[in-house]
Order: sequence, then C-alpha cells, then structure tokens
Amino acid sequence: MITVLQNLVGGLSAGSLYALVAVGLVTVFKATGIINFAQGEIAMVATFLGLVALQQMGLGYWEAFLFGTLAAAALGLLLERLFLRPLLHVSHVSQIMVTIGLGMILNGMAGLQWGYEPRAFPAPVGGAPLNLGGVAVSADHLAVLGVAVVAMSALFLFYRYTRLGAAVRAVAQNLPAAQLMGIPAGRVFAVSWAVAAGLGGIAGMLIAPATSLEPNFMAEVLIKGFAAAILGGITSLPGAVVGGLLLGVLETAVAGFVSTDLKNVFSFSLILLVLILRPHGLLGQPAARRV
Repeated sequence: MITVLQNLVGGLSAGSLYALVAVGLVTVFKATGIINFAQGEIAMVATFLGLVALQQMGLGYWEAFLFGTLAAAALGLLLERLFLRPLLHVSHVSQIMVTIGLGMILNGMAGLQWGYEPRAFPAPVGGAPLNLGGVAVSADHLAVLGVAVVAMSALFLFYRYTRLGAAVRAVAQNLPAAQLMGIPAGRVFAVSWAVAAGLGGIAGMLIAPATSLEPNFMAEVLIKGFAAAILGGITSLPGAVVGGLLLGVLETAVAGFVSTDLKNVFSFSLILLVLILRPHGLLGQPAARRV
C-alpha cells in the first residue's frame, strides 16, 4: 500500500505538469483551431531566460520564476502577432506547419545562444522528503502541485469572471457569432497564445530541476501534454487537467510496477487507444455536423 501511495504522489506531481502543457495546447486549439507544436520550445526559451534572471540578473528564485513566465507570455504574444496573425485565412494545416517551423527556429537559436550541454536548474524548495504516514513526499513535489493548482485556478477565474475571459470563451464556442457581436477575434487569439505560452513556461521551469536544461528538454513533455489533451478531450479545459493527472498517475504506475522503459510506449499507446475508442476524449464533445 505504501508503494501505491508513493507512486500516486509522484504521478500526481508529474501529471500536474502534463496538465499545464495540455491546458496550454487546448487553450490555443479552442481559440484558433490549431495545435501549437512550438509550445515546448517556447517553454524551453522561457526556462533559459528564468535561469539567466536567476544567475546573471541577481533575482530571487520566485522573482526569476515570474520573469520567465512573463517572458514566455510575451514570446507567445509576439509569435502570434508576427507569424500566425497574417495566416488566419490559410488552412489549419499550413498554420500547424508554421508552428512546427517556429519550434525548430527557437530550438536552433537557443542552441546557438546557450549551447546543448545540459545545465542544472534549481529546485523550487529542496530539502529532505516529508514523511506522511510512511510515504516519503518530496517538498518539491508538493511545490510543483501547489504552483500548478494556483496557475490553473487563476486561469479558471480569468475565464469565469473577467470580461476578456468571457470573450475568449465566446470565440471558442462560435467565432462567427462572436465577431458579429463585436468581439475582437485578433485580441482573443493573442491572449490565448500568451496564456498558453505562460502556462508552458511555468511547466518548463518546474520540470527542468528534475531533468536538466538544454534545448531539447521539453520535447518529451510536449508529447505527454498532447497525449493528456487527447485523453481528456482536445476541446475541454477540464478534460486537459483530468487527462494530465490521469496520464501522470498511470505512467508512474507502469514505471513502478512494470518497467520504466514502457513509460513512453504507454503514452503513445494511450493516444492510439483513445482515438480509436473515444475520439473526442473523456470530457470532450463530439463535433456536431450539419447534414
């Protein structure tokens, strides 16, 4: 039982990070209809900038964390304005290819600027694990869960109680109707990219201490976030959270009770299984078709 609880804690910690990435992907998809495959690289650049703020600008950890988050949001806003906004009227496939190209460009620029040697990124808390009823709980795991919960709660409050959040929800539900009501779709797209990029930056800075910081460190996490979004429903923000947490718990159980080599295999297999059995995900709604 202790082993099960231990795996559950680790799974929830990892799953909360997958959920952050998944929520970012779903946020952009609901607003624009495309998957942002540059999300991982935006998070990677933000994490490097957070490290620069920490080591070279003399900021404290949480100040640097905030700096990296805002830098990610600004980068997402800039990319949307310069590269995606002019392509609003082209096919979604073309826009998705642009995000892939932007990701490759950001990866190459980060490699030129900071190199490809892995760097250590400090943990948010550190210290000895806490003993909770025989279960060793890392303080960093609790910090990761806490930050993820705060970030997703803030996003919920933004969507639920702000005028701009209501505009984002209106555009996601029916773009033509929202435009007829005078809602500026361009501003909504920009906000969606900024929010998604900020969430990705938070995830990157929380993931880096457990791995290492180099230009490719977010590649696997992006795939896991995409798997979580598919699992929960690519059109459902609550589904992205549920999908991320469920994926984290399940893959940790697979690693703990079967083999760590099967973690990635499990994630891809889960995507295929969900697409076959329930294409719209656990909480997503099937697309309505007019006949």
